[in-house]
Formats: sequence, C-alpha cells, structure tokens
Amino acid sequence: MIMRYLFLILALLQLPGGLRAAKESAPRTVRIKDIASVEGVRDNALIGYGMVVGLNGTGDRRQTVFSTQTLANILRRMGLQIPASSVRVNNIAAVMVTATLPPFARPGMRLDATVSSVGDAKSLEGGLLLLTSLFGADGQTYAAAQGPLALGGYTAGGRGNSVQVNHPTTARIAAGCIVERDAAVELAKLPRLSLLMRESDFSTAQAVAQAINRDAGRDIAVAIDSRRIDLLSDGLAAQALPGLLARVEQLSVSVYSRARVVVNERTGTIVLGKNVSLGACSILHGNLSIAISTELEVSQPAPFSQGKTEVVPQTSVRASESAARKVELHEGATVDDLIGGLQQIGATARDVVAILEALKAAGALDAELEIL
Repeated sequence: MIMRYLFLILALLQLPGGLRAAKESAPRTVRIKDIASVEGVRDNALIGYGMVVGLNGTGDRRQTVFSTQTLANILRRMGLQIPASSVRVNNIAAVMVTATLPPFARPGMRLDATVSSVGDAKSLEGGLLLLTSLFGADGQTYAAAQGPLALGGYTAGGRGNSVQVNHPTTARIAAGCIVERDAAVELAKLPRLSLLMRESDFSTAQAVAQAINRDAGRDIAVAIDSRRIDLLSDGLAAQALPGLLARVEQLSVSVYSRARVVVNERTGTIVLGKNVSLGACSILHGNLSIAISTELEVSQPAPFSQGKTEVVPQTSVRASESAARKVELHEGATVDDLIGGLQQIGATARDVVAILEALKAAGALDAELEIL
C-alpha cells in the first residue's frame, strides 16, 4: 500500500493583503441574448416509460419482472390474454424515454427523444420504440414518441470474449417525438416582461438596462437586482412585444469577466480565468512516499516434533522523501505563471488542484474557486 502526502508551505507573503487582484482587464462586448433570457420563456422536461422491441436476443432477462408485466399489459390491450410468467423477454427491453419541450412548442412539432434501458438489456441495437406517452411535471401528456433507435455504440461477442464501444444501452430517435399539447407562453399574459441574467452581476445588469434605455431613447428598462431587469411594456400591443424583444436581444454591452478558477478533482482538470492573478509569494512543494509490504511465510516444524505449521507474516516498511522544490512568484504574476512554475518542478495536475485549494483555504487566492 502506497500513501502519498503533499505538503505545502505558504510563506514570505510580502504584501499585507497577500494575493491581490490583477490589473483590471479589458471588457468583452457581447449581445444581450447571449447573457440573458426572457423570464417565463423556458424549456420543459418530459419523461415516459416505454418498451423497445425487435432486439436480437440482447434484451432484458426473465428476472426483470417489470418487462414481462409491461409486455403482458400491452398484449392485453390488444386482445391477447397471456400469463406474464410465460413471456420471454430476450428481444424486448423496458426503457425510459426523455425529451425537452422547447418554448412556444405547438402541436405537431417534432422533437428528438432519448431512450435509455432501465433493465439488464445488453444492447438496444436494432430496436424499435413502441408508442410512448411523455409527461410533464404536472402529470399531463405533452408528447408521444415512437420510432427506430439510432445508437452511438455497439457490443459484440459473448461470455468472456466481448467488445463494447460507447454505451449500447442508450439511443436517440431523431424527430421521433410529436408534440400533442400546446404549451406556448403568451407574452401578453405575462405578469411582467423581464430579462434574467444567466450570471448574477450588478454591473452587468446595470449596463444592460442602460443599453436598452439608450437605444429606446427613454427609460423603459430598470435593473431590479443583480439578475433581473424589468421592461416597461405598457402601451405596447401584443403584436409589438416580439419585435421589442428581438431588438433588445441584438444590443451589445460591455461586460467584465469574473475572476474564476474551475477545477475537477476527480479528473485533474483545471480551467483558469484570464483575470486571476497572484501577489508575491513562495511555495515549497515536496513528496513523501511510504511503502508497506507484507509477505506471508510458512513456519514448518521438524519431523516428528510436537510443533504446528504456522503462517508468519513478514512486514517491511520503506519510506522515501524528495527534497522540497521551490516556486517564487513576483507581484502581479498570474495563475498561468503559477502553473508554469509548478510544471517545471514536476507537479502533476492533481498537485496543482491541491495547491489551488490550499491557496483558497488560506485566503490568499483572490478569485472564485469552483470545485466540480
């Protein structure tokens, strides 16, 4: 068993504030439609339970009880009475069907559906989804899905010799879902016409309101908080609201990116924001490895003695420690400089994640650290 310890010594902080923010970067120009959405105009998730047929022996097994019950119920509705215990389900699979109902969806509109196995089927290759109702969060039927499946993977072989590529138990039906219920939002019936920022920021919300007022020539937009901007639509006809929103979405505003570092500790992935910088500091990094191994030896007594055969464990411990390696950062250095210095001393991606977490815990990283 090998245990690896990473120790960090943060010292020589030459400034009272430790690590300070970088010099202000240039703003980015973006459209309002890329950073905001209309309140109440949203997608809706749909879900349903269905049955896939036509599989080549790769379906659910007999111990999957709900598959046999579902098939028996389907046949019963078609006038066939069979006991569920006599049904073999090798060529069928129970699945969950999901889809996303976009805003302003009308009956007859086609959507893509995703089909995923919920039993122990090996593959959905060559399968056909039977007619499946898709329900919303309110329990109402909004769409119906049916059609052949398209897989992005496959499985071949059997028993000990098999090959699998991607996920053969998840498939899609392109345009195989038909909208059955009108779920469109009436803009004229909304209690208020508002824009919602995707990222909460007071300065960006104020900039959006100012851009709208400047284009309209009067004050029609008010920033309520860091995320919501209300639009004054009084006096406008219902037919004029889409034109107003289309004009607002095309306006451009200048925004400042937030200093942010995103790390995924499970995969060692690190995404750095451009505006993150460091003050003057020194980081000492070293490795301590301890290896513990146990060998089992048999103690055999002499012939015709009264002794017993015993298993005696022999444990050995080895410890090794590498010299600490130092990284020095000067005032105004960016996180890119930190990563470059750590790479020069041989630090891995997981070492960098641990160092960034330690910097944030010490209050020395003046940026938002998001851990996935």
